[in-house]
Amino acid sequence: MSTNHRLTRAYKNAKTILFDDNSKFILFSDCHRGDNSFADDFANNRNIYFHALNFYYREGFSYCEIGDGDELWENIHFKSIFDAHKNIYGLLRKFHLEGKLHMIWGNHDMVYKNPEYVKEHLSSYFEPIDGKSKELLEGIAYHEAIILKHKHTQQEVFLTHGHQADWWNYTFWRWSRFLVRVLWKPLQVWGIADPTSPAKNYKELVRVERRIKKWILKNHLLVTVVGHTHRPRFPEPGDIPFFNDGSCVHPRSITGIEIENGKISLIKWEIATTEDGILRVIRVLLEGPQRLIDYNMKEK
Repeated sequence: MSTNHRLTRAYKNAKTILFDDNSKFILFSDCHRGDNSFADDFANNRNIYFHALNFYYREGFSYCEIGDGDELWENIHFKSIFDAHKNIYGLLRKFHLEGKLHMIWGNHDMVYKNPEYVKEHLSSYFEPIDGKSKELLEGIAYHEAIILKHKHTQQEVFLTHGHQADWWNYTFWRWSRFLVRVLWKPLQVWGIADPTSPAKNYKELVRVERRIKKWILKNHLLVTVVGHTHRPRFPEPGDIPFFNDGSCVHPRSITGIEIENGKISLIKWEIATTEDGILRVIRVLLEGPQRLIDYNMKEK
């Protein structure tokens, strides 16, 4: 099965969300939320992420998580991840209750493509303080892809994780998960990176990006936003409309993509020091805002 076939299938089966110029979305991916151990890459940025997500919730944004939100290769059970980052899942629940939480599975949380697994592990949790089971993300559904479709212009923005262009981590994800659990997780503590990951292998990263761009060209320059490689990408109008929101496991920062007022931007949240020595979490605009309509639309 080719990259073209996998991406086309994801597009055809994607969930469609209508939006307009008053809609607001924040796109994050590759959080890789773990168990707060030495191998948990997310742990260093969890306060930055929580602060940013709180900001977007207060400002009325919808949250789209474009895959690899939970690190379920290194960690066998979701419970250990939930216990480590309980405040974050409480915040995700707030988005969910308002119908503003949209989830996509990636290769590291590919088990979420099974609705029964999602129902069993994410619907509720046990609260030891009360000794009772409480609702968490009751009724949440994970998708391989989402299409944001503008109500008036009919322009489409295609969201998917991007591992469809990485045959090893898509077709043989169970084997990759096994290797990560028994080999690369212990070695990661000593600073040895997994060479099968495009995020840590530059040559594979370039190959994955090239395959996705080729698919975009075949599909009449459909605006596409992915994650997976962890490398932020923000094209100029007229270039291939291939966007990447980066990741939440950059050293001391997280990156994402905002869609607001019919415009798209690449942003970073990081910890900065004020002149009087106070540490603050701040938002930095990296690229944009650029009007979505300035990018070529998919031909009908």
